[in-house]
Amino acid sequence: MATQSNHLSRIRSRLARRLGLRAAGGLFLLASIALGFFAIAASLVAGTWEALVAGHVVDALLAAATFMVAVAMGAVAAGWLFAPAARPDGVRLPREAAEPLHRLIERMSRRFGGARIDAVWIVDDMNAAILQRPRWGWGGPMETHLLIGLSLAHSVSRRQFSAILAHEFAHLVLQRHGVQAWWGHLRAWWFRALDRCVEDATWLGGMLERWSANDLRDAMRLSRLEEFEADALAAQVVGAPLVGEALVEVALKERFLSEDYWRKIMEQSSFEPRPVIRPFREMGLGVMAGFRRPMPGSVDIRHVYGQQASASDFHPTLNERLRALRVAAVVPRAGANTLANVCLGPLLPTLSWIFDRAWWEDSRRDWRQRYRSARCA
Repeated sequence: MATQSNHLSRIRSRLARRLGLRAAGGLFLLASIALGFFAIAASLVAGTWEALVAGHVVDALLAAATFMVAVAMGAVAAGWLFAPAARPDGVRLPREAAEPLHRLIERMSRRFGGARIDAVWIVDDMNAAILQRPRWGWGGPMETHLLIGLSLAHSVSRRQFSAILAHEFAHLVLQRHGVQAWWGHLRAWWFRALDRCVEDATWLGGMLERWSANDLRDAMRLSRLEEFEADALAAQVVGAPLVGEALVEVALKERFLSEDYWRKIMEQSSFEPRPVIRPFREMGLGVMAGFRRPMPGSVDIRHVYGQQASASDFHPTLNERLRALRVAAVVPRAGANTLANVCLGPLLPTLSWIFDRAWWEDSRRDWRQRYRSARCA
């Protein structure tokens, strides 16, 4: 098992390094294009002046027009590079606001050699993730942020969350430490810049897309390898059965929330001008009362969540991850209190209010359109 893990790590490291170097090359190319336009503009300044001195007004106007075009093109090309890493989008939790959660994170950090987390955030999705970004967007000290979804906190127990946390720390120590963090930063920066280039300059963007087509496929492959590698290290720290249990629990709860809970929330728009139920405020009770756990024991995950990831997936399927861990797809027994109740209890009213308000701002137009359509039907 250790030999297989080391082999996987070597493949992943080579792929990450190659993609990082390719990303650096792409960014250098875009920077060269921007500097080239600015160099052309600079050379035209003297030509415009000389034409004016010589009384060649038409030549001066043409040079000035070319200068303006070159500056504009240089600014557009520079704008492609102006794509700093995303900032965390959520509520930052200082230690004094969530002491139990920070203690849990620190204990897990010590099990991974003291890997550092600079800030902990609560976000609005069903996920936990490590986000790294240079302090000033493009450069500076690399900062590490741990993002924890409020929906996830309502869905797993503290024990199951420890396995999820172990998986995220495994990403950090294996794939986001030292130079590895900068390879990841360059890859993400390059793909953001490429997207902007494709939008603004179809001809150039098309050429760069063809040049980087294999890079995108390799990035998908790298992402899947990183998930398997992080699962393997997390299993060494907290045990493969607990990692597998957490994976199944998250998959079951995520399906319940997306296909049942949120669907019922939006169904209110057929007869209510505004939601009667505030989704994040009621989520804990909704999961407890509405989630119907399958009978404990083995469950055929293959028919529910798929057997193999498609070529466009950045993550392996649940079934693939369980198979790699060599654990059965067992439905976990109903646990004790959720992470939200144990570690975030006093904060839940405030967090729910913040995310409910943000959700309504995003959903209000769609909600009202549904309501009007139902009234007219």
